Amino acid sequence: MRIAAVGDLHCTATSQGTFQPLFDAIATAADVIVLCGDLTNYGLAEEARVLVKEMSPVSRLPVVAVLGNHDYESGAADQVKLVLGEAGIQILDGSGCDIQGVGFAGAKGLGGGFGERAVQPWGEDIMKRFVHETIDEALKLESALARLRTPRRIAVLHYSPVRQTVEGEWPEIIPFLGSSRLEEPLLRYPVAAVFHGHAHHGQVEGRTRDDTPVYNVCLPLLRERYPERPPFHLLEL
Repeated sequence: MRIAAVGDLHCTATSQGTFQPLFDAIATAADVIVLCGDLTNYGLAEEARVLVKEMSPVSRLPVVAVLGNHDYESGAADQVKLVLGEAGIQILDGSGCDIQGVGFAGAKGLGGGFGERAVQPWGEDIMKRFVHETIDEALKLESALARLRTPRRIAVLHYSPVRQTVEGEWPEIIPFLGSSRLEEPLLRYPVAAVFHGHAHHGQVEGRTRDDTPVYNVCLPLLRERYPERPPFHLLEL
């Protein structure tokens, strides 16, 4: 199986024609497509409809996706999901699916930081809610992984589960780009690989504590690092 992964398309209402070359290239290279959030720029159904049209070259391929923070910007995430779902894109939000014997499990994730310096549920209620929301996202991912019965699993996130792939971003925003709490399910339910986006100026690859590869497939990052080829990551299982 050849898996093409990319995130952070940030499709707008005026993006018609922008992404067709990307999906033309994916159509000839991949068997499955993984989209790692921020599919739209303002979280509008109109933007999702443009993206669906841009994806016409891969209309026959299975596509799984998670939403990102931009997809929630306008409070219309349900509408975005509906448009994408009607086009055959499977949105993973604490859920999973089996494609040709490979399991895909996904959740959006959230921030909070990494390791000993991660934000703790202490103090003001709003800080406690923030941490609990990240924990809920980690539990979503764990539940999705636990339900899969496939010999190989792929995890899909928007936020990063490891610090390595967000290194290079401004230090002040690193705690908002991911959380090591998202790594815990990956250690309990081993996966072949993890895909995420969100960190536009991070690193393209990191590793979990048990040496599982973690790929940052943010489109702007891939364009910057690999200007000579189409901006998606291709993983062959």
